[in-house]
Amino acid sequence: MHDKKTEKDIKEESSIEETVETEAAVETEEAQSMEEKLQAELEEAQAEVTKYKNEYIRVHADFENSKKRLEKEKATAVAYSNEAFARDMLGVLDSLESAIASTEQIDVEDCNEAIAKFREGLALTYDQTVNVLKKHGVEEVAHEGVFDPNFHQVLMQVESEDHEKDHIVQVMQKGYTMKERVIRPAMVSTAK
Repeated sequence: MHDKKTEKDIKEESSIEETVETEAAVETEEAQSMEEKLQAELEEAQAEVTKYKNEYIRVHADFENSKKRLEKEKATAVAYSNEAFARDMLGVLDSLESAIASTEQIDVEDCNEAIAKFREGLALTYDQTVNVLKKHGVEEVAHEGVFDPNFHQVLMQVESEDHEKDHIVQVMQKGYTMKERVIRPAMVSTAK
Protein backbone atom coordinates (compact mmCIF):
# COMPACT_ATOMS: atom_id res chain seq x y z
CA MET A 1 0.00 0.00 0.00
CA HIS A 2 2.74 2.25 0.73
CA ASP A 3 4.10 1.50 -2.70
CA LYS A 4 0.73 2.32 -4.31
CA LYS A 5 0.58 5.64 -2.57
CA THR A 6 3.96 6.29 -3.68
CA GLU A 7 3.01 5.38 -7.19
CA LYS A 8 -0.06 7.49 -6.85
CA ASP A 9 2.04 10.23 -5.37
CA ILE A 10 4.49 9.82 -8.20
CA LYS A 11 1.66 10.02 -10.74
CA GLU A 12 0.29 13.11 -9.00
CA GLU A 13 3.70 14.70 -8.88
CA SER A 14 4.23 13.83 -12.52
CA SER A 15 0.83 15.28 -13.37
CA ILE A 16 1.64 18.42 -11.39
CA GLU A 17 4.99 18.76 -13.19
CA GLU A 18 3.27 18.32 -16.56
CA THR A 19 0.71 20.96 -15.59
CA VAL A 20 3.46 23.31 -14.43
CA GLU A 21 5.41 22.68 -17.65
CA THR A 22 2.27 23.20 -19.75
CA GLU A 23 1.44 26.43 -17.92
CA ALA A 24 5.05 27.58 -18.29
CA ALA A 25 4.92 26.80 -22.03
CA VAL A 26 1.60 28.68 -22.34
CA GLU A 27 3.05 31.64 -20.42
CA THR A 28 6.15 31.60 -22.67
CA GLU A 29 3.96 31.51 -25.78
CA GLU A 30 1.80 34.31 -24.39
CA ALA A 31 4.90 36.33 -23.53
CA GLN A 32 6.30 35.78 -27.06
CA SER A 33 2.91 36.61 -28.56
CA MET A 34 2.71 39.77 -26.43
CA GLU A 35 6.27 40.74 -27.41
CA GLU A 36 5.46 40.23 -31.11
CA LYS A 37 2.28 42.24 -30.69
CA LEU A 38 4.15 45.06 -28.94
CA GLN A 39 6.88 44.97 -31.60
CA ALA A 40 4.23 45.24 -34.34
CA GLU A 41 2.56 48.14 -32.54
CA LEU A 42 5.94 49.86 -32.13
CA GLU A 43 6.72 49.49 -35.84
CA GLU A 44 3.25 50.79 -36.72
CA ALA A 45 3.73 53.79 -34.38
CA GLN A 46 7.16 54.51 -35.90
CA ALA A 47 5.69 54.37 -39.42
CA GLU A 48 2.94 56.79 -38.34
CA VAL A 49 5.53 59.15 -36.80
CA THR A 50 7.52 59.07 -40.07
CA LYS A 51 4.33 59.78 -42.05
CA TYR A 52 3.41 62.77 -39.85
CA LYS A 53 6.98 64.04 -39.91
CA ASN A 54 7.00 63.97 -43.73
CA GLU A 55 3.63 65.74 -43.83
CA TYR A 56 4.93 68.37 -41.41
CA ILE A 57 8.03 68.95 -43.56
CA ARG A 58 5.87 69.29 -46.70
CA VAL A 59 3.39 71.67 -45.02
CA HIS A 60 6.24 73.72 -43.55
CA ALA A 61 7.91 73.99 -46.99
CA ASP A 62 4.57 75.10 -48.53
CA PHE A 63 4.18 77.68 -45.76
CA GLU A 64 7.70 79.04 -46.34
CA ASN A 65 7.08 79.24 -50.11
CA SER A 66 3.77 81.05 -49.54
CA LYS A 67 5.46 83.42 -47.12
CA LYS A 68 8.20 84.25 -49.66
CA ARG A 69 5.61 84.73 -52.43
CA LEU A 70 3.56 87.09 -50.24
CA GLU A 71 6.67 89.08 -49.31
CA LYS A 72 7.55 89.42 -53.01
CA GLU A 73 3.98 90.51 -53.86
CA LYS A 74 4.08 93.02 -51.01
CA ALA A 75 7.40 94.43 -52.23
CA THR A 76 5.96 94.75 -55.76
CA ALA A 77 2.83 96.47 -54.44
CA VAL A 78 4.93 98.93 -52.44
CA ALA A 79 7.28 99.59 -55.39
CA TYR A 80 4.37 100.48 -57.69
CA SER A 81 2.06 102.13 -55.15
CA ASN A 82 2.69 105.59 -56.63
CA GLU A 83 1.81 104.55 -60.17
CA ALA A 84 -1.58 106.31 -60.10
CA PHE A 85 0.10 109.50 -58.82
CA ALA A 86 2.66 109.36 -61.60
CA ARG A 87 -0.02 108.75 -64.25
CA ASP A 88 -1.99 111.77 -62.98
CA MET A 89 1.13 113.95 -63.06
CA LEU A 90 1.72 113.14 -66.73
CA GLY A 91 -1.21 115.32 -67.82
CA VAL A 92 0.26 118.27 -65.91
CA LEU A 93 3.61 117.60 -67.51
CA ASP A 94 2.02 117.55 -70.97
CA SER A 95 0.29 120.90 -70.33
CA LEU A 96 3.50 122.53 -69.15
CA GLU A 97 5.36 121.19 -72.15
CA SER A 98 2.73 122.61 -74.51
CA ALA A 99 2.84 126.02 -72.79
CA ILE A 100 6.64 126.13 -73.10
CA ALA A 101 6.44 125.11 -76.76
CA SER A 102 3.92 127.88 -77.52
CA THR A 103 6.17 130.54 -75.96
CA GLU A 104 9.15 129.37 -78.01
CA GLN A 105 7.47 130.74 -81.14
CA ILE A 106 7.75 134.25 -79.74
CA ASP A 107 11.10 135.94 -80.29
CA VAL A 108 12.45 136.84 -76.83
CA GLU A 109 13.96 140.11 -78.08
CA ASP A 110 10.61 141.30 -79.43
CA CYS A 111 8.51 140.37 -76.42
CA ASN A 112 8.22 142.29 -73.26
CA GLU A 113 9.87 141.33 -70.04
CA ALA A 114 6.71 139.71 -68.60
CA ILE A 115 6.54 137.14 -71.39
CA ALA A 116 10.22 136.27 -70.91
CA LYS A 117 9.66 135.77 -67.17
CA PHE A 118 6.56 133.70 -67.91
CA ARG A 119 8.58 131.44 -70.19
CA GLU A 120 11.32 131.15 -67.60
CA GLY A 121 8.80 130.30 -64.87
CA LEU A 122 7.16 127.65 -67.03
CA ALA A 123 10.54 126.10 -67.83
CA LEU A 124 11.47 126.00 -64.14
CA THR A 125 8.11 124.43 -63.25
CA TYR A 126 8.55 121.86 -65.99
CA ASP A 127 12.08 120.99 -64.78
CA GLN A 128 10.85 120.74 -61.19
CA THR A 129 8.02 118.41 -62.24
CA VAL A 130 10.43 116.20 -64.22
CA ASN A 131 12.79 116.03 -61.22
CA VAL A 132 9.95 115.06 -58.85
CA LEU A 133 8.84 112.32 -61.21
CA LYS A 134 12.43 111.04 -61.59
CA LYS A 135 12.76 110.99 -57.81
CA HIS A 136 9.76 108.63 -57.73
CA GLY A 137 11.17 106.40 -60.48
CA VAL A 138 9.28 107.87 -63.44
CA GLU A 139 11.42 108.20 -66.57
CA GLU A 140 10.66 109.30 -70.12
CA VAL A 141 10.61 106.54 -72.75
CA ALA A 142 13.34 106.94 -75.37
CA HIS A 143 11.73 107.82 -78.67
CA GLU A 144 14.56 107.76 -81.20
CA GLY A 145 15.38 104.88 -83.51
CA VAL A 146 13.35 101.75 -84.19
CA PHE A 147 9.77 101.39 -83.00
CA ASP A 148 9.55 99.07 -79.94
CA PRO A 149 6.03 97.74 -79.22
CA ASN A 150 6.97 97.41 -75.54
CA PHE A 151 7.41 101.19 -75.21
CA HIS A 152 5.69 102.79 -78.22
CA GLN A 153 2.23 102.86 -79.73
CA VAL A 154 2.05 103.68 -83.44
CA LEU A 155 -0.72 106.12 -84.30
CA MET A 156 0.15 106.36 -87.97
CA GLN A 157 2.77 105.54 -90.58
CA VAL A 158 4.18 108.24 -92.83
CA GLU A 159 6.48 108.50 -95.83
CA SER A 160 9.93 109.73 -94.82
CA GLU A 161 13.10 109.97 -96.82
CA ASP A 162 15.08 110.79 -93.66
CA HIS A 163 14.09 107.66 -91.71
CA GLU A 164 14.36 103.93 -92.31
CA LYS A 165 11.29 101.67 -92.25
CA ASP A 166 9.78 101.26 -88.73
CA HIS A 167 11.91 104.08 -87.32
CA ILE A 168 10.15 106.74 -85.27
CA VAL A 169 9.49 109.90 -87.28
CA GLN A 170 7.52 111.98 -84.78
CA VAL A 171 6.40 111.74 -81.16
CA MET A 172 2.82 112.92 -80.63
CA GLN A 173 2.82 112.18 -76.88
CA LYS A 174 5.77 111.12 -74.75
CA GLY A 175 5.70 107.77 -72.99
CA TYR A 176 6.88 107.06 -69.45
CA THR A 177 8.11 104.14 -67.37
CA MET A 178 8.06 103.69 -63.63
CA LYS A 179 10.82 101.45 -62.31
CA GLU A 180 11.05 99.69 -65.69
CA ARG A 181 7.26 99.22 -66.03
CA VAL A 182 5.56 101.14 -68.83
CA ILE A 183 2.82 103.34 -67.35
CA ARG A 184 2.09 105.09 -70.66
CA PRO A 185 3.51 104.15 -74.05
CA ALA A 186 4.84 106.88 -76.33
CA MET A 187 2.39 107.78 -79.13
CA VAL A 188 4.48 107.91 -82.30
CA SER A 189 4.41 107.92 -86.08
CA THR A 190 6.80 105.63 -87.93
CA ALA A 191 8.26 105.53 -91.40
CA LYS A 192 6.62 103.23 -93.94
